[in-house]
Amino acid sequence: MTATTTDTSQLCFHCGIECPDDHIHIDEKYFCCNGCKTVYQILEENNLCQYYDLEKMGGNSPQIGQFSFLDNAVIANNLLDFQNDSIAKVTFYIPSIHCSSCLYLLENLYRLHPAIERSQVDFLKKQVSVTFQHKDITFRQVAELLTSLGYEPMMSLSDVVKEKQKPTYRKLLTQLGVAGFCAGNIMLFSFPEYLGLQDATYKNLFGYLNIILAIPVVFYSASGYFESVYKSLRKGIVNIDFPILLSILVAFCRGIYEVVFNNGAGYFDSLTGLVFFLLIGKWFQQKTYNFLSFERDYKSYFPLAVTRLLFGKEEAVSISDLKKGDKILVRNGELIPADSMLYKGNAQIDYSFVTGESALEEKQLGDFLYAGGRQVGGTIEMEVLKEVSQSYLTQLWNNDTFQKEQDSRIKTFSNAVGKYFTFGVLTLAFSVALYWYLQDPSKMLNAFTAVLIIACPCTLSLSYPFALGNGLRLLGKQYFYLKNGEVIEQMANCDTIVFDKTGTLTTAEGSKPQFYGNRKLSSFEEQMIASLVRNSSHPIAQKIKHLVAQNDYLTIENFREIEGKGIEGEIDGLPLKLGSSKFLGLSTELFSQQNAEASVAHVAINNHYLGYFSMPNFYREGIENTIAELNKKYQTFLLSGDNEAERHNLEKYFSRKENLYFNCSPQDKLSFIKKLQNEGNKVIMIGDGLNDAGALKQADVGIAITDDTLNFTPMSDAILRAEQLSNLPKYLNYSDFGLRLIKFSYMFSLMYNCIGLTFAIQGTLSPVVAAILMPVNSITLVGIASLGMIWGGRKLK
Repeated sequence: MTATTTDTSQLCFHCGIECPDDHIHIDEKYFCCNGCKTVYQILEENNLCQYYDLEKMGGNSPQIGQFSFLDNAVIANNLLDFQNDSIAKVTFYIPSIHCSSCLYLLENLYRLHPAIERSQVDFLKKQVSVTFQHKDITFRQVAELLTSLGYEPMMSLSDVVKEKQKPTYRKLLTQLGVAGFCAGNIMLFSFPEYLGLQDATYKNLFGYLNIILAIPVVFYSASGYFESVYKSLRKGIVNIDFPILLSILVAFCRGIYEVVFNNGAGYFDSLTGLVFFLLIGKWFQQKTYNFLSFERDYKSYFPLAVTRLLFGKEEAVSISDLKKGDKILVRNGELIPADSMLYKGNAQIDYSFVTGESALEEKQLGDFLYAGGRQVGGTIEMEVLKEVSQSYLTQLWNNDTFQKEQDSRIKTFSNAVGKYFTFGVLTLAFSVALYWYLQDPSKMLNAFTAVLIIACPCTLSLSYPFALGNGLRLLGKQYFYLKNGEVIEQMANCDTIVFDKTGTLTTAEGSKPQFYGNRKLSSFEEQMIASLVRNSSHPIAQKIKHLVAQNDYLTIENFREIEGKGIEGEIDGLPLKLGSSKFLGLSTELFSQQNAEASVAHVAINNHYLGYFSMPNFYREGIENTIAELNKKYQTFLLSGDNEAERHNLEKYFSRKENLYFNCSPQDKLSFIKKLQNEGNKVIMIGDGLNDAGALKQADVGIAITDDTLNFTPMSDAILRAEQLSNLPKYLNYSDFGLRLIKFSYMFSLMYNCIGLTFAIQGTLSPVVAAILMPVNSITLVGIASLGMIWGGRKLK
């Protein structure tokens, strides 16, 4: 092709729009502008041309925007999710994300620029979260890179995601309204036909009016199915919307044929009714998901509290009650709940939950501390600079770092059924059509159409999300917060439960620590010990803290907490230690027989052993009945970091004495969970999240028990209010019920389809009746899933 040749029908290889001429090209690939050509060159140089294999014309013509305002540090800080000395993290809203090729390209940004460490796409929200090294690539350059690829981000300090969801939601409502209006009028015009009142004068008129009313329903209200099927076919995939669209088009074409050539009424009433019911299902599903998303993101989702300082006194408040300007206290191992400024203490922040890097970052007074970091070391005090965002904690909880590498069997089964169901229905429909073409051609279209409509596979995708979505909501109302609906299924498949003791089965409420030693502690020694334990969120430490007035603490230096062993620090150069006898280097447990049924913490000041604090064990109310109930169905184990002083009491609760293990380190607990899993058990681990993070993540389901401290751990799959532990058997039974309900829904759908197909393949089931039965089946399944879970949830109260 010469440079003078013009082909106005030539399409741009990158974005698919018509090229004005052919002067911009590489080899035989033509582009509408230099921007598209540049994008292609970038992708080719980085071996990313698979982008075009996934979906041709998947991109957009890039228009470079002006992002100079991102050079302003104040504006950039308001938009960034996180930033430290080396990396920054930001979430962009990109409206042009629409297909799998977009996802492929955006998640491979690190191949386009070495300073981009990771990018992750939330397809439904049209968001991409980018982690980059801000010393090598600026915030502005990241935005410009995205724009150069045809994915210009929308920048706003408001929640653009929720703002931009409104037009999509309005479009669905408009499509639903059009379908409902047209379906109602078509049924009105068809009313004489229903009653057998046929008038030749009006029959043809009503038939043509029905065609006119059916056109916007098929090509506007059902346009989503055209788009879905078109995109999947271009990638060589037959998705679950294909037989749905095929049944719509067949019914539409068949209706036109009946009206124009046979003077019939057509099937436009059943067609528009089918589309109307399908859109109602979509609307109901979107309404449910939006509600669940709102509830998970913006209400008091986590039953967590943070210590707020008010006039020098400490008080535990819900994180949802924190306001800008509040003074808060964060202890060792606790999470920073809101973006804040450090004004007291030595901050050693672990941002691994955010960045994946475990290196500690030392912060100075006046430094900005991002939410999501975990303090390692002594207590720090901060001033809240931004309102708490529950959605941020939800995002952190669902971070890929803490996901378990296990697939949901039921979900996999659902997807497999949907895939094979589609090919099965198509094969059956064409086979039936061929049979009747050879036997009785007059029944061919009737049978073919009836098979496609009666066996519409949309019913298979309803039970799972509606059942588990409602279960997620109802359990949340009972203060049992699950990471996602699949946790319900995973709990239902478990057969073993492992308990931690301290902070899980026992509570520090109502108990007072007693000191036993050769002499009474002096007031200064009590002050030193209280100042040390103030930095720990362990239940025993929090009780010992109240030895002195709240505003009478001393400054602790070089604070360190060793999981499962104890804590140590220095005051004015004097070393303090508090913990187990091994941690202090004692040869024997030094406590009297009368305190053998208590948790013990030994104390030493300046390497001189003083004695120990004894904390009587108070078991949570109803825990004996709870474990007894669980013993009927599950293997139950106890893993405790304490000594065996409580063994004879705990043996009353657990069915097998050999299932009690004491003096377990965090690594011991993790190894024990692995051992159970290797033996074929599916394990639920229940701990307080302090020393059990590894075991919680390793278990098939990890449940963190929380009282009134910010000991939230992303390692867990669920968070349970401590006072609700006695209801655990109810929650597990409800999970079993949910799984049985899903299986029942599948069986009901298959039974329904088999009965309907028996008549459809004989050509005796009219498409009108089939089109009514199909949405009725869908609504029935939604009702079974939703109302069934609500009915089953009555026992939770």
